[in-house]
This record gives sequence, C-alpha cells and structure tokens, in this order.
Amino acid sequence: MDSRDIEEAGGNGEEEFPRLGGGKYRPVVAHDRAVVEMSSIDPGSSSSSNLKNIKVVAPGEMGAGAREGPRPEDGVNGHQKESKLELFGFDSLVNILGLKSMTGEQIQAPSSPRDGEDITITQGHPKPALKMGLVLVLLCGICTFLTTISLSAIATNGAMKGGGPYYLIGRALGPEVGISIGLCFFLGNAVAGALYVLGAVETFLKAFPAAGIFRETITKVNGTAVAESIQSPNSHDLQIYGIVVTILLCFIVFGGVKMINRVAPAFLVPVLLSIFCIFIGIFLSKTDDPDTGITGLRLKSFKDNWSSAYQMTNNAGIPDPTGGTYWSFNELVGLFFPAVTGIMAGSNRSASLKDTQRSIPVGTLAATLTTTSLYLISVLFFGAVATRNKLLTDRLLTATIAWPFPAIVHVGIILSTLGAALQSLTGAPRLLAAIANDDILPILNYFKVADTSEPHIATLFTALICIGCVVIGNLDLITPTVTMFYLLCYSGVNLSCFLLDLLDAPSWRPRWKYHHWSLSFVGASLCIVIMFLISWSFTVVAIALASLIYKYVGLKGKAGDWGDGFKSAYFQLALRSLRSLGANQVHPKNWYPIPLVFCRPWGQLPENVPCHPKLADFANCMKKKGRGMSIFVSILDGDYYECAEEAKEACKQLATYIEYKRCEGVAEIVVAPNMTEGFRGIIQTMGLGNLKPNIVVMRYPEIWRRENLTEIPSTFVGIINDCITANKAVVIIKGLDEWPNEYQRQYGTIDLYWIVRDGGLMLLLSQLLLTKESFESCKIQLFCIAEEDSDAEALKADVKKFLYDLRMQAEVIVVTMKSWDIRSEGNSKEDSLEAFDAAQRRISDYLGEIKRQGSTPLLANGKQMVVNEQQVEKFLYTMLKLNSTILSYSRMAAVVLVSLPPPPLNHPAYFYMEYMDLLVENVPRMLIVRGYHRDVVTLFT
Repeated sequence: MDSRDIEEAGGNGEEEFPRLGGGKYRPVVAHDRAVVEMSSIDPGSSSSSNLKNIKVVAPGEMGAGAREGPRPEDGVNGHQKESKLELFGFDSLVNILGLKSMTGEQIQAPSSPRDGEDITITQGHPKPALKMGLVLVLLCGICTFLTTISLSAIATNGAMKGGGPYYLIGRALGPEVGISIGLCFFLGNAVAGALYVLGAVETFLKAFPAAGIFRETITKVNGTAVAESIQSPNSHDLQIYGIVVTILLCFIVFGGVKMINRVAPAFLVPVLLSIFCIFIGIFLSKTDDPDTGITGLRLKSFKDNWSSAYQMTNNAGIPDPTGGTYWSFNELVGLFFPAVTGIMAGSNRSASLKDTQRSIPVGTLAATLTTTSLYLISVLFFGAVATRNKLLTDRLLTATIAWPFPAIVHVGIILSTLGAALQSLTGAPRLLAAIANDDILPILNYFKVADTSEPHIATLFTALICIGCVVIGNLDLITPTVTMFYLLCYSGVNLSCFLLDLLDAPSWRPRWKYHHWSLSFVGASLCIVIMFLISWSFTVVAIALASLIYKYVGLKGKAGDWGDGFKSAYFQLALRSLRSLGANQVHPKNWYPIPLVFCRPWGQLPENVPCHPKLADFANCMKKKGRGMSIFVSILDGDYYECAEEAKEACKQLATYIEYKRCEGVAEIVVAPNMTEGFRGIIQTMGLGNLKPNIVVMRYPEIWRRENLTEIPSTFVGIINDCITANKAVVIIKGLDEWPNEYQRQYGTIDLYWIVRDGGLMLLLSQLLLTKESFESCKIQLFCIAEEDSDAEALKADVKKFLYDLRMQAEVIVVTMKSWDIRSEGNSKEDSLEAFDAAQRRISDYLGEIKRQGSTPLLANGKQMVVNEQQVEKFLYTMLKLNSTILSYSRMAAVVLVSLPPPPLNHPAYFYMEYMDLLVENVPRMLIVRGYHRDVVTLFT
C-alpha cells in the first residue's frame, strides 16, 4: 500500500493522522483488505505452490478479487528473511544491521499453525522512529561511555588480577557487594552465551532453510504490492543446533587463551568485511534497486521515517493493531541494550592481559566510541535509504542492500554472534574462578584454579548453564535477564568509581585522569533508570537476587579486608563525627555508656582464654539494643621491646573472643612493668575526644584471700583511686561466674541500694538490664538508705516523684540504718557478729605484724599511716549492717546494685578489702557502682 492508497482510504470518512511528507495515515481496521498466508512446509521446499493458503479479505485495495483466493503473482521474496537476533552481535559491531527488528519482551515463541487453520492478521505496522532511534542509541551509548570512564579510572589505580569487574567492584565496595554483583554478572555472561548461540543458529537456518530438521513456519504479510515473507525456524531446530554449537565453542575455550586468540581473526575479519559491504551497498543503491522499497539515499525517505508512532504486534511479532504486545520506547531500550554490553570483554580477561592499565582503558574506550558511532551512522543511513514499509517488512534489510550479494551479511552475522558467544564462554568461567580464588565463599571452592591454569570446571559449569538456556529457547526471557545483570554490573562499576573519587583517599591515584565523581554518579543513576525503563519486574528480580547473595555472603562468607571504599567512608565519617562532637561535656540525653572492660584476671585463666567468658555478656547488658561500643583491655607485664609480638598475638586472641561473643567492641593490649602502671596509662590515654571510655568495668577479686594473693589489695584500691581521679564511673561485678547469658532467663527483682548521689548511673543500669531478654521478666526495687532520724515518708515521696519524672518504674522502699555503735544493736545475728569479730582479728593481726617488723606502715602516696581503730570499727560495722540489710530484703533478687564506697583516707588497702568482703558476703550476684560528677539521666525532654 503506497501513500496514494493511504490518502484515498483517508478520504472515505476514516479518522486521519498527520504524516511527515504531506500524506496522511489511517489506522488499519478489521474490515480493511489484507492477505496473510501462513503454512507449514517441509524442509527444502522452495516452490510457493506447496503453500496451503489461508486468506483474509478486507475491502479497499483489491475489491472483489480479494474473495477469490491468492493470486499467482503473490510470491515469496526469498532473500528477505527474519532474524530476531541480528541485533546481538560480536561486541555489537553487526548489531547495527538489524536495528529495526521488532521482537521483544512480551513475545512468545511462535508455533507452527495446523493445516487448514484460518488466521486473521490486520496490517498495522509498528512504525520505526528515526528520531527516537537516535535517542535510543545515544542513551545506551552514554551509559556505556560513562561506565567506560569509571572502569578506566579504577583499572589504572594499581595492579589488577583476574576477575575483571568483580575484582574492581569487590576491592572498591567490599567482598559482599563484589561477590553479589560478580555472581550476577557471571550469570549474565553465561545466559548471554545462549543468546548469541541462538542468534547464530537462527540466522543460519534463515540463510539455509534446507538445513532445518523440523518444519518451519512462513508468515506472508502483504504490506506492499508483493507479499513479504517472514520465516520462523522451528524451536526444536534452534535447540539441537544450539547445543551442538555450544559444545563446539566449549572445545575452543578448553584449548585456552592461545587457541582463542588464534581463532579471533576468523570471527572479526568477516564482520568488518560485511560492514564494509553494507555501506558500499547503501551508497550504490537506487530506487527499487536492489529490491522494491529501496529508495537510495533520499531526503524524502529521511523525512518520512523521522516521526515515531508506536503500535501493537501479535505474539508472533507481526504488526497487528489488535495484538497483545505494545511497543514503546521502554521496550525498545530492552531490545537494543544487549547490543552495547561488550565493554567488559577486555576486563573479563584481565589476568591474560600484559598491561591492564593501558589495554583496558584504550581498548574499551575505542570499542565504545567506534560501535556507538557506527550505530548512529547506521540509523541515519538506513532511515534515508528505504521506505517505512520496507524497513518494517524486510527483517534482514542489511543483507538485501549489501554489495555484492546478501550471503556476506549472513556470514557476518553468524560469525559475529559466534564470536560474542565465545567471549561469553571465555569470560564467564574466568570470572567465576576469580571469585572462588578469593576464598570468601566455601561453596565455590570447586571452581578454584592456579594462577596459570585454565578454569576447566568453571567452563563446564558455564556451558551447562548456556545449554540449559538454549534448551529453554525463550529469547524474550533471556534478553531482559541478560540486560539486567549487565546493567547491575555497570552500576556497580560507576558506584565504585564515584565512592573512590568522592573520598579521594591518599591511595587513589589512577593513571587515567579524565574522570570525576559526578560523571560516575550520573552513570550509576542512568543504569538504574534504564533498568526500570526496560522492566521494573525484572529489575526487582535482579536486585532481589543480588541482595540474597549479599546476605548469604554476610552469613556464610569468610571475613575479607580488601581496603574497600566503604571502610574509607566509615573512617572519614568517624573523623567528621568525632570533630563535630568536640570536647565539651555530653548532654545527658546523648549520653551512652562506653565501658572500658578490664580483662586482666585476678589470678590465672585457662590457656588460650584471653578474658573471662562472662565479661562480654555483661558488657552487652550495658547497651540498649546492642548499640554502643566497648573497649576490652588487658595488661601484659614486661618490657615493650621484648613483648611487642606477644602483645600483638594476645590482641588478636582478644579480638577473636569479642567477635565470638557478638559484642560490639575493640581489643587493646598494653605492655607495662606492672598492672598498676599499665592501668594508669590506659585510664589517661584511651579514647579520643568525647569517645573516651566513661565507665570502668572489672571483676571483684574474690580469690585474693583464698589464694593468699597479697598484692591484689593495693592494686585493686589503686585502680579505684585512679578511676576517681580520672572522673570515670566504676562498675565492679561480684559473682561474674554466675552472670546469666542471653538465653538464661531470670525472675525476681533487680534491687538497687541507693546510698549516695551518682548522677543516676545506677538507675540507668537497671533500666538497661530490663531491655535484655534475660532480665525482662524482673521488676525493680529501689532501697533508700536513711538515718534513723530521717523523715522516711517524705524521702519516699520525693524519690517516687523523681522516678516518675525520669519515666522509670520501681517500687521504693526506705530502710533506716542506726548509728555505727555496735553495742546498741542488741539483737544482732550471731553469724554477723562472728564475721565482724573475724574481720577485727585479721586487722589486728595485720597491724601486729607490721609492729613486729619495727617499721611504720606507709600509704600509697608515701605518707605515714595513722590508724584510728575506732574509725576502722565504724567502717566494719557499717559494711556489716548494709550486708545484713541486703540479705534480709534481697536474698532472692536476680541481681543487687549497691553504691561503691570510696577507699577512706589513711586506711591501708588491706583494710579496704576487709570492708568490701563484709559488704559482698553471701550475696551471689552484685554490681558495686560508683558514678562520677556528671548526670547521665535528665528530667527534661
């Protein structure tokens, strides 16, 4: 139907649409005349007389003759054959030959019709859009160009091992991201191999129909005066030939890189020759020469083909206004994008390149610019060399127009797709082997290879995936799948360069200078946009698959530190956050406990046990929902120069212990002459700014008397005094062996004996304990210790009001303690008096021993000790009374918290240990807490 026919039809009262060039187009409806003949023919049949004709009649073009059956002159144009896959060629060089192929995502594989079955197809061609075709090529070209810039920058930032984009992404974004995108890219390459193999086979069967084993379908669309034919090879032929071709290509891959390099010219030279012949044919073409519909290079054809009007096709890919597949710009992006996915071919073979820092940027950029330019030129030339109908009906227009004959293009397309398949089968196994060699995922150990060996097992696995996709044979499913995996990889490359360029670490010094983080960001964003343009459902599937692999690597993978960009980002973010916090006092609303967990044991731990097993459990109890940091420190006695290596090994063991206990924290080992000197250095220097530890956590030395460790009292008291001097809070754990882990649920109460003002630390610790599963069933009881003449009711009311303002729930109990005079306590328990008397005897023996030595005892500060026996008796009794109160009220408590009394002046450390022993006597689990001169809770919002 020419333009005059269309204008005449428009004059019959139908709705008209404007067309460039002066004519008008009318949408073709069911009652229009169109003849479509479909039949099944035996392989090798060449005569159109064997066709079993099916006719569909519509008025307007052939009149009554349309009811008479097919006319003899309605022959088959044998040299114009359909090729759905001519787009997807050797690094996209020959893909320009079939830019207007109208297959796509929603099309189902065509099946042969039954003999005698009537099929009605009205002719409503999807119109090629020259203008939007240029936009399409530019969009995909810009995406690959920006990705090439990012790839060149990363590849020239140091030596590059095997793995191509996986190696680059993994070293930039970490092993989890690298492996998740790398495995998806591997699948994309393996599936792309099937795509290219099917493309080669389909082109071969169209060029040589007699080679088909099964019957093929021929669809004749009467778009002009002469019927145009579209052939569809049988799917079983595609499967059989596809499997055979895949196996043959695998033999080449098994031969190694040398064999691949030998056969590469056999694929490339015919491709370049076919392109040359196509352009010669374009310049030599004339009106209806070499075929009807060819106009030669004409401005009128260019104008006619400039506009766009997307239409429908049926499931066989044939234009049909009532078809179920609508072609828009988005679908065409998905159709065309696999033609620009060859930019990773060089980086996939990075281990085989002599100089990756030169070969990858130069080769990749040259290929990208060359193919994009060829695409743009081809769109312009083909838009000017043929009519719109010819572009739509001749599925191998490039072969029709080629000089001197079409077979050159057939060979070029076949070798192009075979070369692309060979690249996929070469790059994918090396990518999988590189992932396996990094030893992150144990499940991939089967694919490991030595540095100079060929990945035979990975090649076999890739071939099996490729053969599986060939057997499926659904190109409409393969094409968007390949596209999504490639785009996911491209976005990873762009994101890697964006992160490295933005952070600009000292190690970021790429030789390729033509890059900027903004270009990489635009490239990554463009990749994501194109993914959603093509198919949001396939995009979600691809991202979900990558996310699942990421999660699996995080759970099952081995730890790997590759100095990735995220670590650099965390470091810079930490520095900025630290500077923003400053050195000013933290507001109580923003106060977090940062415990300094003192791991040095009082005594000996089993060999290879760096810390008490329950210290990490307790450190986790001091955090809300696991948020916060703990610093685990230990002291190694000795000389630093002699013990440096031992300290490093001990630090590794301690860090392993922390990780095993799933505690967020860091490990530090300090070498010092003794524990006192070591702790004094730690308390002064540990931490930065407001990220210094604010609570010292240590175990109570319960074994000091049992094992006669006479050096412990002075060390213990010295640590407490150092904490008070440094204004650090102190939490001492008595009964650490009995501390519950996260699976041991506790019942009863958490009892607080609040004696002195501590900034609310004791109250806050009790609330943090309630957030843990082991203590969530407990209730809090707050005991206020008052003098006997205090107003107990007024004190209770004040404390309740204070707790209410703090949003804390607790039962308040006021306990009155009498004066220290033991003689006034007539009804004291016998065991309490015995403990009191035993402590007095030990103190008297200690003083007597000093006197027998003839020397005056000295305190830690060097001053002479003056013992006030009455004051010592007062301290002993106070501790005994407090212990009796705790045993009376809290014998069944899950844990008891009590205020820590500071070491009294002019009292020896030995005396203080006696006081503390009386306090903790017979209490199975106790936290002795001392706050510091800073509030950690606030009444205000």
